[in-house]
Amino acid sequence: MAMTPQTGKPRAKARFTDRLTKSAARNIFYGGSLFFLVVFIALVAHSHYYIRTTSTDESKLSPSVVAGKHVWEKHSCINCHTILGEGAYFAPELGNVWVRYGGREDAASAREALKAWMQAMPSNVEGRRQMPQFNLTDQELDELIDFLEWTSTINTQGWPPTPAG
Repeated sequence: MAMTPQTGKPRAKARFTDRLTKSAARNIFYGGSLFFLVVFIALVAHSHYYIRTTSTDESKLSPSVVAGKHVWEKHSCINCHTILGEGAYFAPELGNVWVRYGGREDAASAREALKAWMQAMPSNVEGRRQMPQFNLTDQELDELIDFLEWTSTINTQGWPPTPAG
């Protein structure tokens, strides 16, 4: 065991805080911050690339789908509904509503059923949450349904976990 020259007593083990200088701590902070910034940027770039090339089919992004997204935003549907897991949880998830209404098997029937559902709101069933009547035109209904149909084609990697949303 080493002795201290001044007192002749055994030298205590050096603690971590004794070995860590201010400049070393600063270098660890800046190095770690830079490392995680680079990792974050790489993950953002990868996510953006994946969305643009794999999960979303831009070829089906028609003017009607874009107009349907504007109807969705104009009437603040996300204040009650979720779409692909984003939004409020007051009303059902709508990312897969096209599939739930049988749109893959019979598109015409699904379209008419969705239109009828939205036009029949509020249902005035006691004890149920009610969707307001937005008095959408036939064109707005078609555009909104086109948007919901397009949304159902996004590769969500299994989200929502149940067909009911």
